Amino acid sequence: MNAFNIRVYGILKDEHDRILVTDENIRGMLVTKFPGGGLEFGEGPKDCIIREFKEELNLDIEVVAHFYTTDFFQMSAFNKNHQIISIYYTVKALSTFNFPVSDIPFNFTEEQLRQFEQTGECESFRFIPLKEMDGTKFTLPIDKVVGEMLKLGINN
Repeated sequence: MNAFNIRVYGILKDEHDRILVTDENIRGMLVTKFPGGGLEFGEGPKDCIIREFKEELNLDIEVVAHFYTTDFFQMSAFNKNHQIISIYYTVKALSTFNFPVSDIPFNFTEEQLRQFEQTGECESFRFIPLKEMDGTKFTLPIDKVVGEMLKLGINN
């Protein structure tokens, strides 16, 4: 059955003009992407990104503005019967960062690796300076578009 999979992501810039990204091992596929996740039934996109940041980073955020919504066909990398629609918002932290940040991609802690053994997924977080941002920093096609938009200064 063909279905839509709606994903919601946050673009968080810190005080040093760096953008937060997540490096994830999703079912054995290494992916660099923006923080966020799937829209749940009965939830609005803004509520989704607020929930995702709280769940993944224990970080309270405010949605500042809509940044981009997918405007082309994209099949899911994980389910060939799903079309992906991604919504991106710029967000602002309302609390201090209290999650581990690495300078190295896919730098998983022992705890994160144990989580991978149980769930098939784990993630680590890092910042990329905005001046170094471009689409090559990301794995998935829609994130690549957003990375290029950030590089060109579109919407930021």
